[in-house]
Amino acid sequence: MNYALAALTRWNAFSKTTQLVIGAALFAAVALTIVCGIVARPARVTLFATPLHPEQLAEVQERLASWNVAFTPTADNVVIDAGRRSDVLLRLSLAGVPHAHLETTGEALANVGVLTPQAVIDAQARAGLAGDLEAGLRGIDGVDDARVIVAPAKLAEFADESARDASASVRLLLRAGTHLPHATVEGIRRFVAAGVSGLDPSRVTILDDRGVALGDGDDGEDAADLQNSLQSALDSAFGDASTIVRVRVEHRNERLAQREVRRSALTSPPVATVLDSESYGGAGKHYHHDVRNDDRGSDTRESVRELQPDAIARVSAAVFVDRAHLLDLPKVRDLAAATIGYDPKRGDTLAVAAVDFHRTPVPRKDVWWLLYGTIVPLAPAAVIALALLAVGRMAVPPSFALLREWLERAAVQRASRAVAGLAPSRVRGALVNEPPHAAAAIISALPAATAAAVLNLYPPHEREAIVARMQRAASPLLGDAQEFLRDRVH
Repeated sequence: MNYALAALTRWNAFSKTTQLVIGAALFAAVALTIVCGIVARPARVTLFATPLHPEQLAEVQERLASWNVAFTPTADNVVIDAGRRSDVLLRLSLAGVPHAHLETTGEALANVGVLTPQAVIDAQARAGLAGDLEAGLRGIDGVDDARVIVAPAKLAEFADESARDASASVRLLLRAGTHLPHATVEGIRRFVAAGVSGLDPSRVTILDDRGVALGDGDDGEDAADLQNSLQSALDSAFGDASTIVRVRVEHRNERLAQREVRRSALTSPPVATVLDSESYGGAGKHYHHDVRNDDRGSDTRESVRELQPDAIARVSAAVFVDRAHLLDLPKVRDLAAATIGYDPKRGDTLAVAAVDFHRTPVPRKDVWWLLYGTIVPLAPAAVIALALLAVGRMAVPPSFALLREWLERAAVQRASRAVAGLAPSRVRGALVNEPPHAAAAIISALPAATAAAVLNLYPPHEREAIVARMQRAASPLLGDAQEFLRDRVH
């Protein structure tokens, strides 16, 4: 409150002209700031040269919001600052956003007319169905884009033709470092099969962006998954760097079918009996041979097991155990067998051996090395701090002296205006506590007659000090030389 009153008092002490000039300057500064802000504000343009479809617009807005990029949405585009347009387009291009527009079934059949051939209608319906499936696959976690090709079923219309079942091919573009688990791949297979009439899930082929078939075996785990699973289990059980795991998986390249037929009797007697008898009569002149077959019926069961190609044929695993840890090898073997699903009937192999691990000796670092490593990184900052301290020590005293001189001159000017037009006795009373140099500056601003009358009111020694300062100029930084020396001596 005191500062506000002091500021208001100083403002009222200014003349009307000074107040008008200061007000005009402040108004001009505010106006100039507003104009500069308007001029410096970047222009805003549409981000894309062509309109976007609704799903593309939603995708772009979601990505810009995640990047904290300011934008204004429109009906088919977004508006951003013109200076950031190239940078944003580059980032969207690297992220693969927006995806190409997919033509849905509704859009594909929108232009179908009464005279449209059935073959054209079927082709457009397949294209729209593929677009619907691709849009659904894009929403799966880890899948950036998908391409679906549907081959419809074909009936054998003539005797020399063969029927063909419906099939589908799916190509997935996965994000970097993404591996789809077996359950996800099977879900994609069933999703595509359910979207196409008459399509069996076994006739859906799924490829990744490398051209590798996904999920075609009985077990979706591959060598990397098995190795990572086994390594993490051993590390959790016995500690890090105690074991090394390597796993190799061999897949079956051909399709195998195993057929098994079993017959069981319907009653207690055997399923079938054969009676063979021979007899001779008439002194060996007559020969009789009787063969009787009895089949009492049976229950026949036939089971067919078909093994798909690329199924796991054999798993080979090797576990290297650090001899220094003195681990129990049978326990390590049991844990590894349970983790990888070891099956000796399938031909799997599992080798566990204790070996000496190679270790690089770590050089010992003494106290001086640690001290050196601590001081060296801090040396630049310490040098800069010392330099700033030296510069400040040299610059601060002159700066304070200049500031003190400026404050004294301001005080002198205020006192000069206050005593202007007063009687010499009142001027002398106002200058009672003023030092000689301040009194000299104030008296110098008075008219000659008033100044002489005021000086006559001072004692002789004070008058001489004031007159001496009125006759020589003082440095704004150093001040009076005699006072400077006297202050240093005392």
